[in-house]
Amino acid sequence: MDRNDHFRQLLTAAAAQPEPQRLLFVFAVAELPDNATPGQTERFRRGEGGSLAPQMCVDKAPGDLADFAALVEESRKAGPPWQVVFAASLAGQAGQPPTRDRIDQALQTMVEAVRNGGIGGFAAYGPQGEFLDIG
Repeated sequence: MDRNDHFRQLLTAAAAQPEPQRLLFVFAVAELPDNATPGQTERFRRGEGGSLAPQMCVDKAPGDLADFAALVEESRKAGPPWQVVFAASLAGQAGQPPTRDRIDQALQTMVEAVRNGGIGGFAAYGPQGEFLDIG
């Protein structure tokens, strides 16, 4: 199985929904909290632990992205480096896509969830498109 299969399945599933969808993405990095203990600092240096800091967010229609590489390319042009991207889908109603207000509110909710560690309901991907099971 190709490492990007999960992301392709996400795009396909969103496009197949009866109501128009918007895909929501929050890009984040791991960082060491200001009040980290020596043990937390050591684990962080080994690439473990830390807290997630959202860097940017965006919404896309499923047809706006051909694949994960397109998302990566666009993110590199738009903002800072990232280590993980969280994805969710937001459905429209009565054949109409979600409104800008609903999208913005959902993105803000996602950003806060990532900031607070409430990431269990999101798909997560590494920079090469690998699905991360971190929920």
